[in-house]
Amino acid sequence: MPTRIALVPDAHGRGGRLHRLTEAGEPLGAPLRTAELAATVAELEAAEQPRWVWASAESAYVPLLPVLSRLPGGRRLGRCHDLRLVEALLLAQEGRWGAPRSLGAAWARLRSLPVPADLPEAGPSEAQDTLFAPDRLQLPPGTDALAAVLAVHADQQERLRAIEDEAARSRFRLLVAAESAGALAAAEMAEDGLPWRAEVHDALLTELLGPRPHIPGTQPAKLAELSVRLQQALGGRPFNPDSHTQVLRAFADQGVRLNSTRVWELREVDHPAAELMIRYKELSRIHTAHGWAWQDAWARGGRFRPEYVVGGVVSGRWASRGGGALQIPRILRRAVVADPGWRLVVADAAQLEPRVLAALSGDAAMARGAAGGDLYQALAQTAFQGDRDKAKLGLLGAMYGQTSGDIGPLLATLRQRYPVAMGYVEAAARTGEEGGIVTSRLGRPCPPPSDAWLDLAEGAAAAEPGEPGGRSTRARGRFTRNFVIQASAADWALALLAALRRRLAGLAGPGGRPHLVFFQHDEVVVHTPAELAEQVGAAVAAAAEEASRLVFGQTAVRFPMSTAVVECYADAK
Repeated sequence: MPTRIALVPDAHGRGGRLHRLTEAGEPLGAPLRTAELAATVAELEAAEQPRWVWASAESAYVPLLPVLSRLPGGRRLGRCHDLRLVEALLLAQEGRWGAPRSLGAAWARLRSLPVPADLPEAGPSEAQDTLFAPDRLQLPPGTDALAAVLAVHADQQERLRAIEDEAARSRFRLLVAAESAGALAAAEMAEDGLPWRAEVHDALLTELLGPRPHIPGTQPAKLAELSVRLQQALGGRPFNPDSHTQVLRAFADQGVRLNSTRVWELREVDHPAAELMIRYKELSRIHTAHGWAWQDAWARGGRFRPEYVVGGVVSGRWASRGGGALQIPRILRRAVVADPGWRLVVADAAQLEPRVLAALSGDAAMARGAAGGDLYQALAQTAFQGDRDKAKLGLLGAMYGQTSGDIGPLLATLRQRYPVAMGYVEAAARTGEEGGIVTSRLGRPCPPPSDAWLDLAEGAAAAEPGEPGGRSTRARGRFTRNFVIQASAADWALALLAALRRRLAGLAGPGGRPHLVFFQHDEVVVHTPAELAEQVGAAVAAAAEEASRLVFGQTAVRFPMSTAVVECYADAK
């Protein structure tokens, strides 16, 4: 039975074309044309569970989702090979970081044609309009899209087979599969949406900011009042509290010298305007990022529909196209309320990055500490006389390259107690300082140094500690030190998403099926019928164990998930 089916929607209408493939990417038989692509895809998914091959989830899966969701049981597809995401991974792995990754770009490279630049990311709302799909593929006029998909897929499979080291090839294939699965999950979360109570959101905004202004672009009453109080506290001269420069000048006029308006610096200031400025920044951020304009644009129909960018950060972490999908303020989580008869299962990985370090490095002593509950407390008992704060501060300093202040003695203790783990991050830092490339556990490489960095680094050996060359090399060392951990944590999170999504597909109750509705770095939220909440919690735990095994192999390190079953997101913490 074939394991792969290439899929290309028609430019107009509901039809499309499909072609069965071998695992290596060789076409089997003749292509199939259908006038009802979603129905045909659903039938093939039920019968064969293939891995779908397409230019991108945005161009192929997103337009199908509304129809698939209306089919009995809300049919979803299990696996895919996303050519655009895989092309980006392969280009980076081959040292061609940042080269265009669209289907048209990959096709052009195969045919020695001019390579088109990538277009800006499309959101699901745009991708659902199939009129845009051919343009976004970036193919030359007259090119057969299905032929291009087949050719690029076959080329990618060949490039994957060309990775010489067998273990590295196996891990990179897992990254390819997990990244593609992430595209499925991202599209489905945008389609399903996070339950959002507009009336609760409006009440919260009114409580914090005052009534919604009748004139767009004007400040709410409480924010405007706070602005006046802030000006009065700084001498009464009018200034714009949203202007960094004007705020610094207003404080300076009162004899208070600030380097920035960051909250931590304002907290050090003994002046009544400092607390007012902190409060103004908090409320202004809510008004700008998640106020009424945000609600109008992003929280329609009782759902917030996040638009994720899979692998949008160089470490493999996701980004978003807008809407603050990765930064919902804690106070506004009160607006995230499950539907009647449903619950939210909120789960996050405890101390993920320190556990990743323990698993990556293979440090047996640190792994023993990470085999139980609180990793910081375990390290404190063995290395810091029970002082958990020192253990946490030292370990974070090791992962992020912090050496100033009181960190030095803590790092010395960590080097003595956990030499393998400390050696791992310090080796990654040296590689970065020398201009080298480090990778995540599954093989995602970091970006190479820029030409400007290389120019500075040439004189770094002779540079004084404060000179640009020395600062530049140390900064890259800090970047690569943390990259190996953060990117490997992103590997694990992708594997978790894929494993959990697969498990949720097997659960169903009288009220419906549970589904992922939110994801941010190390936290997932599942919207589930109440009677399935306990099973969803078990699925989360099992998915975390599977992700750990897939990414890190046999390790004593455990990656526990803190799970809460709630009606309101704000009650999960």
